[in-house]
Amino acid sequence: MIGLVVNPVAGVGGPAGLAGSDGAEVQRLAVSRGAHSRAQARATIALRVLAARHPALVIATTCGAMGADAVRAAGLEAWVVYDPASAVQSTTTASDTSAAVAALAEAGATLILVAGGDGTLRDAAAGLAGTAPQPAVLGIPSGVKMYSPVFAVSPRAAGSLAADWVDGGLPLTDREVLDIDEAAMRRARVDPQLFGMLRVPFRVGRTQARKAATPASEAAAVAYAARGAVSRMRPGVRYLLGPGGTTAEIARQLGIEKSPLGVDVLLDGRQLLRSASEEQLLDEIGRGPAQAVVTVIGGQGFLLGRGNQQLSAAVISALGDDPLMVVAPEQKLIDLSGRALIVETGDPAVDERLSGHIRIITGTATTSLYPVAAPDLVP
Repeated sequence: MIGLVVNPVAGVGGPAGLAGSDGAEVQRLAVSRGAHSRAQARATIALRVLAARHPALVIATTCGAMGADAVRAAGLEAWVVYDPASAVQSTTTASDTSAAVAALAEAGATLILVAGGDGTLRDAAAGLAGTAPQPAVLGIPSGVKMYSPVFAVSPRAAGSLAADWVDGGLPLTDREVLDIDEAAMRRARVDPQLFGMLRVPFRVGRTQARKAATPASEAAAVAYAARGAVSRMRPGVRYLLGPGGTTAEIARQLGIEKSPLGVDVLLDGRQLLRSASEEQLLDEIGRGPAQAVVTVIGGQGFLLGRGNQQLSAAVISALGDDPLMVVAPEQKLIDLSGRALIVETGDPAVDERLSGHIRIITGTATTSLYPVAAPDLVP
């Protein structure tokens, strides 16, 4: 039996430039900036892929916004086994997520799909602590950070893995549930902590890899790559500087204080905006030539869709034919062992347009041509 839990506010802080969605105040601020959660829509996408192969499936879930709405939107039958009053108002709490996954496990779910980010999966792991036998869990990526290697690479990949699970042909692997203190993160302290382990369905290219830290020994390589990017910046162009250690080094070399995990707007060496929202980025693009500067998430290989949701499909489309300047030390590419870089904006057409090969700045005078793929084209 397949189970589903949706965190209705997951990821709402990403497009708003808030680097996370934890806490009612952050969520209210995100909504005031015009942001909304994509968790419901992304859960529905996953379930539609599952429904295409198993149209008569009954999904064990929670009421309303926590699951049943997405199940019905995908054309499947919902069996509600948990019914918190808060789920109807889309104002669920961490304890609701924990109680929901516990209820699904008790109802006999052997695979629980959880739509959210690292914090949501942390709550899911807490709800399953001590459960025996523990069901398998797979994250439908809908949050902001998603450091944990417990997510599918995209909602469609999650649905495909769930369908494979029903067919009985999917191995399991133990994976870490990681999360960070978002308040500390906004003060430039990014230190993921381990909060548990989950049994996760695994398939190469479908299940997200672990995020690899950049060793201190690579600091010089990062500095060289950043210097190469700075030397290529053109007068009169607005640069949307995404999060990451390499982009932080670009800011340092320009004498700018980079927001820890935000997208900053630079023009002619000046910082115009810090931690800009999607709406602000679109406004800046409308003022003149612009390009997004992004780096590679070590180990995972993501360019877009993890921690930089402000660089949305709408923003990428508005940037035109050459939307990305990619900067990364060569070792990050070597460590991917030939796996394509991944773009996951939530718009398959935009992802496919970005697929192919992209030139990556790896040093002061060196570049590398590397493959890029939409998540559902990754082999």
